[in-house]
Amino acid sequence: MRTVIRDVRLFDGEKTIPNTTVLIIDDRIAEYDGGAGDIEIDGTGRTLLPGLIDAHTHTFVVDDLRAALANGVTTELDMFCLPAKLTELRKAAEHDDVADFRSAGTLATAPGGHPSQLLTAPGMDALDVGLFDTIQSPSEAMAFVEARLAEGADYLKIVIDDGAVHGTHLPVLSQETAAALVGEAHDVGLRVIAHAITAAEVRVAVDVGVDGLAHVWTDTTDASFDLVNLVAAQNIFVVSTLVYFEAITQNAAAAADCVTPGTAAGAAQVARALHQAGVPLLAGTDATPFVPAHGVSLHRELVLLTSAGLGNEQALAAATSLPAHHFGLSDRGRIAPDMRADLLLVEGDPTTDISTTRSIAEVWRRGVRQ
Repeated sequence: MRTVIRDVRLFDGEKTIPNTTVLIIDDRIAEYDGGAGDIEIDGTGRTLLPGLIDAHTHTFVVDDLRAALANGVTTELDMFCLPAKLTELRKAAEHDDVADFRSAGTLATAPGGHPSQLLTAPGMDALDVGLFDTIQSPSEAMAFVEARLAEGADYLKIVIDDGAVHGTHLPVLSQETAAALVGEAHDVGLRVIAHAITAAEVRVAVDVGVDGLAHVWTDTTDASFDLVNLVAAQNIFVVSTLVYFEAITQNAAAAADCVTPGTAAGAAQVARALHQAGVPLLAGTDATPFVPAHGVSLHRELVLLTSAGLGNEQALAAATSLPAHHFGLSDRGRIAPDMRADLLLVEGDPTTDISTTRSIAEVWRRGVRQ
């Protein structure tokens, strides 16, 4: 099957080509050979992008992946999947009518630690929430990591969160346990991503040698901004999740709960500082079955990233080539010969108006037109 997209503006994951023709043969991008297609698509006034990659989600049901794909998100990087759901979601993602799926499987947290308190929240019972492994000492790190490998985890997520940002106090991994987990994961070739919300928690994550942070943090003190340089020096990538902070700030205002009102503003300031320091920012939403929503929230994340100082092409790279690179997905995130035909065609020009990524004309996953 040959699909030809003619006279289209192309953002290839790194740069923009004003007018070109793109050929899809079966599930791959091919060098255009001048021939006709079985399917011909007029790209005039449109922009072709790599399928978007959401670098931080929580996927509970197959409909989450379906919603993602409908919004041009062709891959979700899940940061904690309940064991009972992992096999089901992996099997669903073998088919091209939902987004592809990578997962940390069971995250590493202390007994009773975050996110245990969230899994008892109203509505979670409908998602068949069950028990999951926890870890409380360095001596358990090897067994924990081996269990994640057996589970099929693509990377390891560790939680360094004492509950303060949630207005509570929670058990938290010791620095020694976190370091042991990082060491064991690296020994078997797994990247390590840390959930850490405050600057103090991020400092622990940096000191134990994580590869990435699952969120920007929210403190705006001088010490917090000094931490930006340390993150840059250690080549740590950061998933932005600005739409998550926006959502919890709005929810806090509505419910008058304990989340600091300036949380979203602080996250945006930290994101700007990280970008200015050259830290790779990856677009992620922390999407759940509730809020932020799967798929559509990534388009809002792109707007928030440009508000935090990224250029439009930089924001688009944050949702395409950068997460592919930092998570070792060498077959996607760019439009080039032999890459997977995970593609998003939009009306207009998101390199000048980022909001046009919402104006979806076509989506392909592995060359299958949705």
